[in-house]
Amino acid sequence: MRLYLNYFLMELKSQMQYKTSFFLTMFGQFLTSFTTFFGIRFLFDRIYGIDDFTYGQVLLCFSVVMMSFSLGEMAGGGLAVFPDLLRGGELDRILVRPRSILLQVIMPNMDFSRLGLLAQAMIVLGAAVPASGVVWTLPNVLVLVLMVLCGSVVFFCLFLLFATAAFFTVQSLNFLDIFTYGMRDFGRYPLSVYGEGVLRFLTFVIPLALIQYYPLLYLLGRKDNALYALAPLFALLFVIPSVLFYRAGLRNYKSTGS
Repeated sequence: MRLYLNYFLMELKSQMQYKTSFFLTMFGQFLTSFTTFFGIRFLFDRIYGIDDFTYGQVLLCFSVVMMSFSLGEMAGGGLAVFPDLLRGGELDRILVRPRSILLQVIMPNMDFSRLGLLAQAMIVLGAAVPASGVVWTLPNVLVLVLMVLCGSVVFFCLFLLFATAAFFTVQSLNFLDIFTYGMRDFGRYPLSVYGEGVLRFLTFVIPLALIQYYPLLYLLGRKDNALYALAPLFALLFVIPSVLFYRAGLRNYKSTGS
């Protein structure tokens, strides 16, 4: 772990070498993400609710998904270099080192400018907490923490699946962004608004609803079944197919010889 901590600190220091550039990039991330927030605000200037969810409740959905995404992308976004590593033959060098392949790729490619997105999500969460109508008992706070932490794992797994596809194609498949950045955009509203078919897909295939929609129903008191509160933990099962697909990609890997 000490080695990976050093990796982490070295990358942070390297990005902080040009402090003005780093903070401007982070500030840009902060401002850009507010465009979605303003879109929600302008929408609710015309309507009073979406699928029986109020403005504060939609903000709660939005902030939870954005926080989860920012944490997941901060680590998993670095996996986007996989196609370049494959084409350049640099993965061969990583494979012969007696350390985790994923951590060797993730640590030097973490994007700390995503802290701007995280800061924006925390501000929105601060506005959503009193406006959501949730009674914030200790169990409800723990459910909220689970939603964010388990959500970050789900988004990381999506980035891992995206990167693993490069083992089979060598090229980057940009259309797969719909399953990473697209899932972030889907999560700005309670997922029931998209219809029963989409809700089922985002429950049993990509478990976004397990870290957003179902625990939200529990927080709002619409469901008192403890399974709704524990739904984010069930979303962690998504790690299993993600890891299996990644291992299948490694077995399929053939050096480009570069």
